[in-house]
Amino acid sequence: MKKLIILSLILFFFLGNAQTELMQFTFTNQPVVIPETFKTYDDIVLERNIKIEVANIKNQATQYFLFHQKIWVNSNDAIERNNRVYIPFRLNESVLKNEVRVINKDGKITTLTSKDIFEEVDKEKGIKYTYFAIKGLELGSVIERLYILEEAPDLKGLTMSVQQERPILSYSFEHISPKHLGFLFKTYNGLPEPVLRKDHYEGKNSILIEDKNIVALDEDDEKYANSNRWAKQFKFKLNENFANKTKNFFGYAEFANNVYNNLHKPLDKNQQKAIEDFCKPIQKTSRNQWIKEVENKLKTLVDYDRNYDAQKSFTDIIKTKQSNEYDLIRFYVAAYQHLGVPYEVVFSSRRFSYLFDPQFEITEQLKDVLIYFPETKQYLEPANDNYRYPLFNFNYGENYGLFIKEFELSGSKMGIGEIQKIEVPNEITTDIMNIEVDFTKDLLSPKIQTNIQYGGYSAINFQGIKENVPADRYQTVLKDIADNYTMKTEQVKVTAQNDATNLIGEKPFILNMEFEGTELTQQAGEKILFKLGETIGRQMEFYQEDQRKLPVEIYYPHYYVRNFKIKLPEGYVVENLQDLNMNFEVKDQGKKTAYFVSNYQQKGQEITIENKEDYLVIHYPLSLFEDYKAVINAAADFNKIVLVLSKK
Repeated sequence: MKKLIILSLILFFFLGNAQTELMQFTFTNQPVVIPETFKTYDDIVLERNIKIEVANIKNQATQYFLFHQKIWVNSNDAIERNNRVYIPFRLNESVLKNEVRVINKDGKITTLTSKDIFEEVDKEKGIKYTYFAIKGLELGSVIERLYILEEAPDLKGLTMSVQQERPILSYSFEHISPKHLGFLFKTYNGLPEPVLRKDHYEGKNSILIEDKNIVALDEDDEKYANSNRWAKQFKFKLNENFANKTKNFFGYAEFANNVYNNLHKPLDKNQQKAIEDFCKPIQKTSRNQWIKEVENKLKTLVDYDRNYDAQKSFTDIIKTKQSNEYDLIRFYVAAYQHLGVPYEVVFSSRRFSYLFDPQFEITEQLKDVLIYFPETKQYLEPANDNYRYPLFNFNYGENYGLFIKEFELSGSKMGIGEIQKIEVPNEITTDIMNIEVDFTKDLLSPKIQTNIQYGGYSAINFQGIKENVPADRYQTVLKDIADNYTMKTEQVKVTAQNDATNLIGEKPFILNMEFEGTELTQQAGEKILFKLGETIGRQMEFYQEDQRKLPVEIYYPHYYVRNFKIKLPEGYVVENLQDLNMNFEVKDQGKKTAYFVSNYQQKGQEITIENKEDYLVIHYPLSLFEDYKAVINAAADFNKIVLVLSKK
């Protein structure tokens, strides 16, 4: 990461009207030159130019946004992928320019017009898309587009991602503003620092970021990685107004205090009565359950909708059974206050979607809300019905957040913000399998009993099913889950335990299966082949054809335990028991951080196998990638093990 660049701008109060510099920008006609290292790609961004200008037009603050891009297509797939250019704005907005053209390999230029604009509707999402239908596209063609928008200025700040799924040969970002405004910039992951050009435009400052030959970061090629953390990108925001000598705009101190005041407005008598009535049955439980009881009750009674209109009183959400995020969080806060449960409201963002920088104060990072409980050091996600305390969306874990704490000074209470790390719940996500295979009654159709306990995040996928499907459909769903472990055997008895939503994060989801292993068994002459590995279900097999670029980052620590008991009839042995001995591990600075270990013991005609696969940390450096891949693939290799039974 680069150091913060605080722009030392000359005090200059911008008066009168101005014209945007962006309207001078037009299509470019430079010859296309593709470096050899990029010629194997399906498509390449030859140029991407983005410009933002903040101006005073007729004594009104205005922002202009320019986007210009050239894409070179080099395969039939790329032609298919690029034959529509979607328009990321409404045509009735303040669109100053909206142009697209195609330059063929022979130099022929086709300019698209409004007649080439079409619409399509995604019926499932209810969204209408507008796009240019590209004409005459062929191998070696270049698609060039340019649009300029006039809009209200966004001075709170933005994060701009530079490195994406396509290579970019030339990238340029320019920010233009009156000289009395000072903007704060920070670049990441090798993106060059911005350059301040004081005299490039009369009476204005220009801040320029440029880069060349930016390699692609394709998530499909970089599995188990967080490309958003490692992509070249930058953040910026308005920091200072030299004309009136004010600075530190949109800082966290003001944000934290405003949030605290909004969430802790005094309750009137009706609100106080509503909170008391809501909490009365909860107080009959133990104190440690109060956190969970409030959550379960609200998530059972109230449907959350981010766009729902605010209630006249936030306590009316119980009557209407509808709530937006603000009213819902106010209710949580009031309930925990009434119960005397210490809490802190936390603002964060999803780490696999957005880079949260703890050293750069930009409110764009403060997208979503958690509630933190200092006594238990656990979190609750108030606006997500799929999770229950202490589980929350893993995207917020292993990330930073702004913790808003109550502070009292001279009898007055206020909110102060503190950046802290949000820890993922550790040692809670487990898959424990107990598998018994009995060959004593029938060699070709052994009786198999499997018990699987899914804990933590593994259980979330299952514990809400029963309450969301018809009763006659639930058994079919359980059978579908069991198919992964039974080779889709038709005759299987499946039962489940702890399959209620309110048990998420509290108890494991348990799946019990009993079936005949006919589909797993095969006779080869006098020998019996048994697909033992198939009983653990399908496993991810990890290939990395291209050179790995990014370190590994997983969602959360995960622990697997698989215990087998195999009963053999008298006079039979397993010829290849040594195949069950496996040992792969990752060590970082001498500390074991991931491993796959399998071994067996035999006592008489009973064989026991213990198999452990653990991922103890979230981050694995690039230098240990091959070791990590070996651990991942060990489970896939075990999945392929076939035991060979023969007579002594």
